[in-house]
Amino acid sequence: MATRLSAASPVKAPERSSQTTAKTYPNYKVIVLNDDFNTFQHVAECLLKYIPFMTGDRAWDLTLQVHNEGQAVVWVGPQEQAELYHMQLRRSGLTMAPLESA
Repeated sequence: MATRLSAASPVKAPERSSQTTAKTYPNYKVIVLNDDFNTFQHVAECLLKYIPFMTGDRAWDLTLQVHNEGQAVVWVGPQEQAELYHMQLRRSGLTMAPLESA
């Protein structure tokens, strides 16, 4: 059986909005906590080893912040990378706070 299309009522495509909102993924904070067994040297060396673009001065400043304030945010960025850095620091013996969104 053949179907006939009627030319009397054309189909109109929905209008596209000219406004688009880009949704970005949330960033996550990697936080090192103070403890009674890691040395300043070990904490600073771990930060230098695992956190990209970390400098010696920045690692030392963050280590002092961990000691004086009880914690320091050592990196903020995408979840997958945050999970990697968090795991590497934890496996090196640092005491880590759970990842939290920034």
